[in-house]
Amino acid sequence: QVQLVESGGGLVQAGGSLRLSCAASGLTFSGYSMGWFRQAPGKEREFVSAISWWSGDSTYYADSVKGRFTISRDNAKNMVYLQMNSLKPEDTAVYYCAADLFGVGTQDTGKYDYWGLGTQVTVSS
Repeated sequence: QVQLVESGGGLVQAGGSLRLSCAASGLTFSGYSMGWFRQAPGKEREFVSAISWWSGDSTYYADSVKGRFTISRDNAKNMVYLQMNSLKPEDTAVYYCAADLFGVGTQDTGKYDYWGLGTQVTVSS
């Protein structure tokens, strides 16, 4: 049974940092592109970042987070991370990780095979 479990969310002041983690189990992790998405109240789920399968050489970011967020993966630990710096109130959302078999870092939520339950990030002004 595949499980993706996010952690690391919380309440932080604007300008602060958080590091989200996603622990994967039940799948051949290195074969999956991993993505981070977020959903704010009343809004659709949106793409945040993705990292290519296997080596993770290719990374992708939404324009809104480029230069502030960094995605990385550790295949030995079956983990994907999202380092979030210079946080803004508009970054407040539930953050989800997702896995896409042999994916290419797509922003399309429909392409992802597995999803976690999310972790709340709240940025106060």
